[in-house]
Amino acid sequence: MIYEFPGQDEPIWQGDIFIGIPRFDFALKKIAIVVEDHPEETSWESAAKEGNSVTTIVEARPVTAIVISQNCDALRAPDINLCEVRNFQDVEPKSKETKKLKKWSRIITQQARLNQKWFYLPPDEKVGFTEKMGADFMVTIRVPRVDLEALRHLRKGRLNEVAVAHFRERIAEFYRRYPYDEWYPLNKEEMKAYQGDHPDAKPFPWQSSD
Repeated sequence: MIYEFPGQDEPIWQGDIFIGIPRFDFALKKIAIVVEDHPEETSWESAAKEGNSVTTIVEARPVTAIVISQNCDALRAPDINLCEVRNFQDVEPKSKETKKLKKWSRIITQQARLNQKWFYLPPDEKVGFTEKMGADFMVTIRVPRVDLEALRHLRKGRLNEVAVAHFRERIAEFYRRYPYDEWYPLNKEEMKAYQGDHPDAKPFPWQSSD
């Protein structure tokens, strides 16, 4: 498929896939900090008001993730950034209702034309994917570089040359995107017709009917 399998001693590159990376989850309104070896529940605002470091207790769970840092940063930067990889139906909910092969192909190939929030990763048992997966650009994870290098045995594969070129472009487009309201040049009548198919579109002042 679109994967290759580097040796354990090879450097970490953009597009490397790791299974078992820790994701930490916590709420700022209610967090447990350690005070004199005992946990104490408080808010982050209260814990940080003195401006000092605190020891916290947070939930951690292992997830699959793919490196999004550029190769030069992955070699030298203090931290490496990854984004979480999940079942594609969870990353792109509209794929849940897709049964026909033609419709499925249309969803997958549109990532080459539209600025999606995901990157499709096809199944491949060698890399650990038994189902269709997706890299979710909305969920990022930062890991100290030296720690990730010590965990290279958790790297199950990487995108090949063709796939990583597309991956790099999708990342670039995602992070340089800006809010774009495609209906802004419509007149009042055109806007009214447009809202028939897009009821959530809010008219600009020059498109208001009053």
